[in-house]
Amino acid sequence: MTLRALAVFLAIAALFYVAFAGMLYAGQRRLLYVPDPAPPDPSRAGIGDIEVLHLDSGDGAPLIAWYMPPAQPDGMVVLYLHGNAGHIGYRGDRLRSFHAAGWGAFLIEYRGYGGNPGKPTEAGLVLDAQAGLARLRGLGVPPQRTVLWGESLGSHLAVRLAAAQPFAAVILESPFTSVAALAKSFYPFVPVDLLLKDRFETLPRIAAVRSPVLVLQGGRDRLVPPAMSRSVYEAVTARKELWTAPEADHNDLGLFGAVEAAVAFVQRATLDAAQARP
Repeated sequence: MTLRALAVFLAIAALFYVAFAGMLYAGQRRLLYVPDPAPPDPSRAGIGDIEVLHLDSGDGAPLIAWYMPPAQPDGMVVLYLHGNAGHIGYRGDRLRSFHAAGWGAFLIEYRGYGGNPGKPTEAGLVLDAQAGLARLRGLGVPPQRTVLWGESLGSHLAVRLAAAQPFAAVILESPFTSVAALAKSFYPFVPVDLLLKDRFETLPRIAAVRSPVLVLQGGRDRLVPPAMSRSVYEAVTARKELWTAPEADHNDLGLFGAVEAAVAFVQRATLDAAQARP
């Protein structure tokens, strides 16, 4: 190849690289957030006792939530923060598992998901999670009866909440260190640090969590590398446990006993907390 041909080739390659990086920058939120905009149907969860609530986020964005009360008035209630895809209606299996355990559940739906107006952003989802917690407190559920569960992208929102206030337990399902680190694993040749709008930096915040933490991970997770979830676990300074399903991928931890593991963890943490009181 002549020097002229090499120069032309490099110039074309550079143009393609810049165009590809530009496409990633412009479409990054469409890659990160994959909402189902249709309103979820609570009847499809197979549980009759679900109340659809309406609330406003911190910036006034209207949201919906599902509330399923616990079997007993003093039972645990899960504040569930789902992942980046679908809507709360896709979490019917989790609701049924919580119901079987006697737990209640409060599933907040983010802006842009499940019939809510607006578009999801990191700042917006943080406000939505905070609004969900405030509404749960308004229902009379105190911290010692609240299990905070963050699924994938929701794990960052859970860490944000738990870093500021106590919970009976915090369950982090397939947590990641940051979206930047995750993006680098998929696009190692792109300067994602310079392009990202929503960073979801979990690792710098996790040490502030004082509540007991259970990290759930799939050994064959193809979206969040298991080593990344382990890094989050290792950075926890509070009481912690790591539960791994070696054969599980990203979205099927429930099939391998994740909820049962969480129930057992919460029971142990609650008992230890009661015994530690003077």
